[in-house]
Parts: sequence; structure tokens; C-alpha cells
Amino acid sequence: MPLSGEQAAVRDLVREFAEEEIAPVAAECDEEARFPEGVWDGLADLDLTSLTVPEAYGGYDADKTTYSVVNEQVAYGSLAVATALSVHSLATSCIAEFGSESVKEEWLPEMADGRPVGAFALSEPGAGSNPAQMTTTARREGDEYVINGTKQWITNGERSGVVLLFAKVDDGSEGTTADSDAVTQFLVPKDTPGLSVGKKEEKLGLRASDTTSLEFDDAHIPAEYRLTEVGRGLSAAFSILTTGRIGIASQAVGLAQAALDDAVEYAGEREQFGKAIGEIQSVRHKLADMETQVRAGRALVREAAELADAGEDFRQAASAAKLYASEAAVDVTNEAVQVHGGYGYTTDFDVERYYRDSKITTIYEGTSEIQKEVIARGLLD
Repeated sequence: MPLSGEQAAVRDLVREFAEEEIAPVAAECDEEARFPEGVWDGLADLDLTSLTVPEAYGGYDADKTTYSVVNEQVAYGSLAVATALSVHSLATSCIAEFGSESVKEEWLPEMADGRPVGAFALSEPGAGSNPAQMTTTARREGDEYVINGTKQWITNGERSGVVLLFAKVDDGSEGTTADSDAVTQFLVPKDTPGLSVGKKEEKLGLRASDTTSLEFDDAHIPAEYRLTEVGRGLSAAFSILTTGRIGIASQAVGLAQAALDDAVEYAGEREQFGKAIGEIQSVRHKLADMETQVRAGRALVREAAELADAGEDFRQAASAAKLYASEAAVDVTNEAVQVHGGYGYTTDFDVERYYRDSKITTIYEGTSEIQKEVIARGLLD
């Protein structure tokens, strides 16, 4: 289905912001491994930091198709910025869906305005694709929980003000840490004593987005900050991440579109053998393949978003979109570098950054291998 008038208007508004405010600082922020906080404030001014916050708490409360469109257009300007936004949106989604009324009133209005920034802490050094193996614990002591453990690969790990944490409750009366049934979701304010930020990762791409570990050493939080029933944490995480995969797939499409647009522009300007390289058949066919992949990725993403908006089961569709669009982003950005030739291998052109950034889309929020398993499970089980 085509976008509604309102959805198209949002797309155009965010694309304009991406071109005028995000893209111009993307290369510098990548080089300096620095997040563009001014851009974040601009996203907040456009109500985009409140995409998954209900209107009752001052949020945008976007439908999934609009959420997809926004993620695509922000990623067109910078995947690092889009990743930070999608993780913040995961955090607000968790609070909106699982938090008590008092927790929602305490946190969502300010998060809707962009601060505090949210982080989502599921992965650990020894538990990535299989979070059931996590070892972080939450021990009940009176009216508090005491958190101990380490989380890894945390986007917004340094700049966040609140963490949505998944840990195993170790009270014998409420569960056992030896069992995934003990995984539970908590909200942890960033200034909680005992919570510290670990080293900032030096990454291949997505360098403007801070990625750190988080260390919990007897971090005490109020019991009311337990968001799910004991043992319901993994199901909560998977339900939120399924929607999140639509966002990541959308970002992969936006990144691929940026690479394609740059390649088309370069092919029209660069001359070899007395003519623009865009007149050479091998280059023309390369661009045609890239265009086809971008269109196919966008179609899969749109289908998943529309199924979600219709209230239908969209798990397979979201995984198919994430699998295809992310792998296509790697292919398209690779070809964009090839079209640019030697110049594509330099930092003078953005395509080298697109190429470095693209790989992460096949890894985070479920690797391509995990997406294939989800799809196969829906077909066979």
C-alpha cells in the first residue's frame, strides 16, 4: 500500500532534516567517534524521540509504518544516529508496555522530550544470540532489588540516563538463576550507585554511536522498577525486539538508498574513456541491481510494518525484512564503493563510511542466522 498523506509528509520532513542537519556532520562525528548531540535535540524538537511513547505521556505514538519511515530517513543521514534513536525507542516501548502507571508518569514524559536517553541492556559478554544464558542477577532485599553482573554492546551506554535491564531473579521463592524462567525486566536509573560504564568500544563502523559495557556491582533499585513478572523478561524482550527489527531493516534500506544515490551521482559526473562512467554498461547494470535490492528491501519492510499495524502476526515478515534488507545494505554499499573506484576507498567520499556501517545491520538485534531460524521455525514448526 502507498503511504498515507500524513506518512508521506513525515517522510519528506525527516528526509529534509537528514539532508540538512544530520548528513553534514556525519563524517566528522564518525572520525571523532562523537555523537552529534545537537542533532539529537533537533530530533526531539520534531517529536521523533517520542515515537513509541503514548500520547497520554506526551508522545508521538507512531504507527509501525510511520516508525519505519522515520528510521529509514534518519539512517539516510547517519546510521549511527538512527541506531541511537531506535534503541531509545526500544526503551520507551518497554516502559510504555510493561511499566506501572507511576513508572510511566515518572519516566515517559521526559524521555519523550529526548532526555534522559534510553539504553537497552540484554546482551552480555557470554550471552549474545542466546540471552537465556545471561548471568546478571537481581536479588530481592526487602523493597529493593540488588543487581550484579555485566552487560555488553550497549548502544547509548555512555550518554544514556536510564537503562532497561534484563537479569535473572535469584530468590528461591521467585525463580532460580539456573533457569531462563528467571529472566526479568527492570528499569535502572543511570545514576544508581553501583552502576558504572565500562570501556567504549572501538568499532569498524557506527563510530559516532557510543557502544559500551555496563557494570552492576550491588546496584540497588526500588522494587517498583521491576517491569515484568518474574520470568517474563525474555518474552517481553522478544516481543519488543520483533518490532525493533522493522526499525533496523528500515535503517538498512535508508543506508542503502544513500549509497545508491551517491553512486548514481558519481556515475553521472565521473568520466573515463571520454564519457561518463554511467554510460558504461557494466556500471549501469551494477546500479540497476542496487536499485532493485533497495526497492525489494523497502517492500519487505513495508509489508512487515503494515502487518503489525493491522494487528496480525508479523514475526516472520519482520525477520525476512531484517534479513534481506541488512544483507542488501552490505551488497549495495560495497557496490557503491566499487562504482567510486579508488576514490571510494578514501574518506573523501561517504561511501566508505556507508560500507563500514552496513555490516552491523546483519548483526545487532538478531544476526542474519537468527533471522533465518525465526523464518524456518514459522515454516516448519
